[in-house]
Amino acid sequence: VQLQASGGGLVQAGGSLRLSCAASGRTFNNYVMGWFRQAPGKEREFVLAINWSGGSTYYADSAKGRFTVSRDKAKNMVYLQMNSLKPEGTAVYYCAADRSGGSYRGKDAGLYDYWGQGTQVTVSS
Repeated sequence: VQLQASGGGLVQAGGSLRLSCAASGRTFNNYVMGWFRQAPGKEREFVLAINWSGGSTYYADSAKGRFTVSRDKAKNMVYLQMNSLKPEGTAVYYCAADRSGGSYRGKDAGLYDYWGQGTQVTVSS
């Protein structure tokens, strides 16, 4: 399994970015795909996740109302749309895959089996 995140960059506070995660190496029908972020000096934290097969979504409180996750099964892509970005959103964003059998198991990064390389998002004030 390979995950390739892209789409990061520099954006002003209040702006938007869409991150993409290209997934390859197998079919993902029994996976949950997540997005995490890690700011300098902080632990990696859960942002949101999506059940690949059914499309159910799960959000951290910090992401509700501003971030949206989606997937394109035909293209094997997962997207993170981020709106109303805040400076505290500056971090490296990672996509990850949990071979959970299709059930969301929680926010713990240790539950995820595969990780992309991360893409830097910088939000200026």
